[in-house]
Amino acid sequence: MQPVILAIESSCDETSAAIIRSGKVLNNVIASQNVHQKYGGVVPELASRAHQKNILRVVNDAMVSARISAGDLDAIAYTRGPGLMGALLVGASFAKGMALALKVPLIEVNHMEAHVLAHFIPRFAWDDPLDASHKPSYPFLCLTVSGGHTQIVLVKSNSDMEVIGETRDDAVGEAFDKAAKILGLPYPGGPLIDRYASQGNDRRFSFPETTMPGLDFSFSGIKTAFLYFIRDSKANDPEFIEKNLNDICASFQRHLVGMLISRVEMAVQQTGIHQVAIAGGVSANSGLRKALTAVASKKNWDAFILPMEYCTDNAAMIAMAAHFKFIEGHFSTLDSSPIPNLEMI
Repeated sequence: MQPVILAIESSCDETSAAIIRSGKVLNNVIASQNVHQKYGGVVPELASRAHQKNILRVVNDAMVSARISAGDLDAIAYTRGPGLMGALLVGASFAKGMALALKVPLIEVNHMEAHVLAHFIPRFAWDDPLDASHKPSYPFLCLTVSGGHTQIVLVKSNSDMEVIGETRDDAVGEAFDKAAKILGLPYPGGPLIDRYASQGNDRRFSFPETTMPGLDFSFSGIKTAFLYFIRDSKANDPEFIEKNLNDICASFQRHLVGMLISRVEMAVQQTGIHQVAIAGGVSANSGLRKALTAVASKKNWDAFILPMEYCTDNAAMIAMAAHFKFIEGHFSTLDSSPIPNLEMI
């Protein structure tokens, strides 16, 4: 059976819905929440309220643009976690209510697993979902990087993933945003650092290395070092940031990307797996994308980099994960609850 599934994503500050039919994602409707910008970060209560406001419109837009009626749906999928509890509850409650009303199965999806499985979304409408070209084959390694997570995942199948390395403290996306805040840049600051970095000298400034055992990461130290670097530099020159913004951003970005790539290189060496993918919001960073492409070319890896629209939180990736679950008969019950710290399989 080739199902028609409505997928809902509401883990943080993006309300999104998508329709997948026969393994092909028909659309990917996203409503962003600009209310958080003036607070310098996502405010959970405001996020959940915005989800309540946006979810009906987003789902309706997805259904209408796909020319799908409620009676055509074979299942409803939603993000169970990880994420913000209030935000997750909005998506879960809507999905449960709709599944119950339509008498169709409910599918819960792990947000981080969905980021990985976004690599299997057909790129074009004419693509065969079973076509393996331009997609990693199992097993492969995936660096999942976002505001809340930094992980190296050994992907053995669509339902068997193992985290073999992760951050011991803060995520790399949080480090980007904190550095941007120190520089006085508006939220979200990570993309702005990337923009300014493209015009700067990434060898101008250096920062101390953080070494962790095995394949794990740590980003709390670099945030502190960056804070002191800016504080001391401004003490000598109050206009230091304005005069050197591009070079500061470029140097800081090169340092973080270098930390990520060095661990990926270790993972490849330890596992012998030469297929490497990146996923998550930070995978949209141009410095990381270029660095992975360069090291893959040098070391003869197969690198897989997502289109920008599938890097940040979106329902298309939830839909792809739900498609696999439907085919394998993995459904959830109405009494399942969102789990903010949900771990991978």
